Amino acid sequence: MLDVIGTGFGRTGTSSMRDALNILGFGPCHHMSEVIADQDQARLWYDAIGVEDPDWGLLLSGYRSCVDWPSARYWPQLVAKYPDARVILTWRSAESWWASFEKTILQHILEYEDSPPPTDDRVRPGAKLICGEVFHGRARDRDYAISVYEANVAAVRATVPAERLLVHAYGDGWEPLCAHLRVPVPDVPYPRRNSTAEFIAGRTKRQASE
Repeated sequence: MLDVIGTGFGRTGTSSMRDALNILGFGPCHHMSEVIADQDQARLWYDAIGVEDPDWGLLLSGYRSCVDWPSARYWPQLVAKYPDARVILTWRSAESWWASFEKTILQHILEYEDSPPPTDDRVRPGAKLICGEVFHGRARDRDYAISVYEANVAAVRATVPAERLLVHAYGDGWEPLCAHLRVPVPDVPYPRRNSTAEFIAGRTKRQASE
């Protein structure tokens, strides 16, 4: 059963939000990092991509919240399936999002697309989801990618009732989040995770170990 559903694209503060939700007691929180770290989970998500309403009980078993891709691709289904869950749209300006996305996730998925697939490409569903499902084969196209990003933001705002939705801008911190979730503000700094430099360093480390 999900208590919190994230609808924002990767590179909108989703790693920090994952940590924040875990700190506030809404964990474990699902995030693309969970998929990357677990080959069995990666295969389940790979097979679910393109399915209109997959088995959410299986895909998100044991999780109380979800942010980032892959689940953010399916927020309309999740918002409908879990009507009592609070919804969070992590947000930054479209230009700021593209600048970060271009240097991080885009490089990772294009390297995957442009190189021979691993023996079992089902262990790496990110390229299939993000390049294919989210950006329709046009992830390299800056203007198109930004239009998709802006369309997602607009769709969330238009679909989710205002009383159920928090638009959490990049850098907003604890106060609006805790008010939305009706929990006290913790006595720890708001997490700051997965900067562009950290993402690149982590990708380099993973590549070295493959």
